[in-house]
Amino acid sequence: MIRIIEGKTFGLEDVEKVIQLINSLDQHPLEQAQSFFNLEEEIVISRAPGRLDIMGGIADYSGSLVLQLPIKEATIAAAQPSSDHIIKIISLRNSESAGDRYFEMQLEDFFLDNRPIDYKSARHYFANNKSTQWAAYVAGLFLVLIKEKNVHFENGANILIYSDVPEGKGVSSSAALEVAAMAAVGKAFGLEIHAFELAALCQKLENFIVGAPCGIMDQMTSVFGRKNRLMALLCQPAQLQSFIRIPDEITFWGIDSGIRHSISGSDYTSVRTGAFMGQRIISEFMKKEGYPSISGNYLSNISPGVFEKYFAHHLPVKMKGFEFIEGYQGTFDRVTNIDPESDYSISNPTAHPIYENVRVHTFSELLNGPITQKTCIQLGELMYSSHKSYSACGLGSFGTDRLVEFTKQIGPDRGLFGAKITGGGSGGTVAVLGRHDAGNLVEEIIVGYMNETGHKPYLFSGSSIGAEEFGRIILKDL
Repeated sequence: MIRIIEGKTFGLEDVEKVIQLINSLDQHPLEQAQSFFNLEEEIVISRAPGRLDIMGGIADYSGSLVLQLPIKEATIAAAQPSSDHIIKIISLRNSESAGDRYFEMQLEDFFLDNRPIDYKSARHYFANNKSTQWAAYVAGLFLVLIKEKNVHFENGANILIYSDVPEGKGVSSSAALEVAAMAAVGKAFGLEIHAFELAALCQKLENFIVGAPCGIMDQMTSVFGRKNRLMALLCQPAQLQSFIRIPDEITFWGIDSGIRHSISGSDYTSVRTGAFMGQRIISEFMKKEGYPSISGNYLSNISPGVFEKYFAHHLPVKMKGFEFIEGYQGTFDRVTNIDPESDYSISNPTAHPIYENVRVHTFSELLNGPITQKTCIQLGELMYSSHKSYSACGLGSFGTDRLVEFTKQIGPDRGLFGAKITGGGSGGTVAVLGRHDAGNLVEEIIVGYMNETGHKPYLFSGSSIGAEEFGRIILKDL
């Protein structure tokens, strides 16, 4: 029987469950799970949580301050170097998931003529088979480490994944998976990957191999998150500001709308592209008029007053891709491309991070002051304003709008102050702010939504530590 020889579980039930799973893999119904690990050799375990986007969301790629809460649901990865050149991955889901999955590939598949393949080729490699696209989040890390850190892998690896972070609900199941897997593999192969680097490498994996143009806030939260603290991150590109203790008087919940969210979806991608198109238009105007360039080249560094006075009226509401390309060639964004035939919203996606950055800073300042009824109402209004701005960008959905409306109907007098769509929008989860004892009111929303739509929402409640604080556990049969 394997035992912990280094590290600790922090009393986390999911970690203890994975250790039990490893001890009983020989009895697992999945054939490939049997004798998956050599129990006489060290097995490394890492854990990374999903996140609830409280404020900031899609403004991260424009340099905004964001406030993120690590949730109690997490992904756990167990890794061990193998005796061959095969990367083998088993993903064991919880009872509410689509089931267990297995993937394997030759390490040599990442090479052509003894040179590492490019990221585009790797993306095509995984995208060719829909049933195994999920493996890109894990197996792809080997190519990232080969290309970005010049790692030479002599062996493949056996990697076990267990996750209770629901997929498609906008709580960053992808970042939790990437961070847990890369942290475990890095330790198993004796690599030095510091925490900031871990987040950045995982973002590269998602941007260039998975093909999802996410910012870095999700990976940073999975790495640095602290239990019952909001992580304040200035995304320029990833500057940790502080950890804000959630006051005892209030609590945040997440309610799943049942509308599947995908960060690689066209709505999120087109809104991101539109924001960078707007930034390029503003930058060209500033250059022409002799104005100083945007500080740090981040949209969020433009104040609302300056934006309204000098730039807003120069932005088109919409623009065809080919018109923009003819006039401006391209944007500053390295992870999205402009489709010449597509229509892009410009003005609203450009304005969003400028105003959102101010909302997030105000939200942070209010949390650090006395928590009165007035303060809670102000916090809630900032969330409602953020939600409205998402909708103006085209990232709303019927389900998330209804959950916000349910929250408004209950209102501050009863104990619910605000709500907003989270993450990349277009479905997913709504964050709700309420009095600490308002759990019954959240249940009231869930019942009302279920009666109206037929979908029983998943409730996110509680928090947990990030991968950096968790560290690594090493197991071995003694």
